[in-house]
Amino acid sequence: MLQLKVIQEVITLILFVVFSLVFFKNETLKWNPIIGMCFLVLAAYFIFKK
Repeated sequence: MLQLKVIQEVITLILFVVFSLVFFKNETLKWNPIIGMCFLVLAAYFIFKK
């Protein structure tokens, strides 16, 4: 159950970032969301690591 929640969060945030970059071209991606995405990817890695 926990794995599904993590997958949902990671996919949702990746799609949100892609959507934001495509439709709001005047906005730049700052370092705060990039660090947060890195932490989410690391969280997904550690949850699925056996």
